[in-house]
Amino acid sequence: MAMNFDESPSRRLPVYLLLDTSGSMAGAPIVAVNNGVGLLYRELLNNPSSVETVWMSVITFAADAKRQPLTELTHFTPPVLTAGGPTAMGAALKELGRALDTEIIPNVPGGDRKGDYKPLAFLLTDGVPTDEWQTAAEALKKRTVGRLGTFVALGCGDEVKVDVLKAITDKVLLMRDVQGDTLQEFFRWVSASIKQASIAAPRTGTGESLTMMPPPPPTIETI
Repeated sequence: MAMNFDESPSRRLPVYLLLDTSGSMAGAPIVAVNNGVGLLYRELLNNPSSVETVWMSVITFAADAKRQPLTELTHFTPPVLTAGGPTAMGAALKELGRALDTEIIPNVPGGDRKGDYKPLAFLLTDGVPTDEWQTAAEALKKRTVGRLGTFVALGCGDEVKVDVLKAITDKVLLMRDVQGDTLQEFFRWVSASIKQASIAAPRTGTGESLTMMPPPPPTIETI
């Protein structure tokens, strides 16, 4: 259901986490992702500008995609993630498109308030899509209403197809050595990026504030 203006009086900075929970993530990787989401949540809660503006949603994808509704940071509960099944990344991209259609408050010319800042999305995967993903990826790129301000994809390990991620977004990172501590570094970097956006968005008025992102940690390559 689309948000009612009265339900959210302040301009929001929507953040979507698209997380691979397929079978290849079982064991230590999914434990590290759970810990990373918890770390991200705690760090944002300790940042006043994030508490004031950030709303979060988690979209998981394995055999299908499941979306946690966009939620105010102070009411957000990190989901408990389990791993199993194929990698329905296309379904996750479609779910993101539905979220942008139904959850984002648009600007209304002449209205009493402006809409949301442009959403941020971060995708994490260790494999290749097992469903059709090109259509949803193209639809996200062609959006004119409720379009993303920034979309970052992190590929983990040797099974990731970088060309697939590059077809989804031009902001692609690669983590070759996937360990619990390196995944924690990624989520800490995501936290720093969101904090930066939450400070910059009210100043710029657009939310397109991650053109100058914090440098990723040394364990992560920019592709």
